[in-house]
Amino acid sequence: MFVYTMRAGTIKFFAVVGVALALLVTLIVLVPTYDGDFSAMEEVSYQYGKIKSNDDVESFLSQFGWKVEDEPLEEVKVTIPDEFDKVFTAYNEIQRRQGLNLSKYKRKEVTRYTYTVTNYEGYDGKVYANVLVYRNRVVGGDICSADTTGFIHGFEKE
Repeated sequence: MFVYTMRAGTIKFFAVVGVALALLVTLIVLVPTYDGDFSAMEEVSYQYGKIKSNDDVESFLSQFGWKVEDEPLEEVKVTIPDEFDKVFTAYNEIQRRQGLNLSKYKRKEVTRYTYTVTNYEGYDGKVYANVLVYRNRVVGGDICSADTTGFIHGFEKE
């Protein structure tokens, strides 16, 4: 006669494994599958570094679909203030919405390139692109109109 004994710990172990397998099979059966096309959801990434020349700034702006005149209207050194007033705080909020943050560059001297945008649709006045560069990297910027009642937004058209 052959007798096989099992401890209570072994029975509990197999019970837990069985319940886990049943739960896994239930989830596989009940969770819907998505057979849709993921190509419409493309990831957009922009190159913010390696800005060493005027051509690099123009290439940077072209990533967003902007065409600008060949030469900048202005290329000046500006210092990011140590304390942000209301205007600069609002401007930094525009930067934060586009994944940048000027708070990291307080008291730093950056180069501001200003270009005339030639392909801004839906607006008849002059439109400018401002690009702030620190150590060959874009750290901020905007697209804005020259009018006092105009607009300002990040590099992507809203």
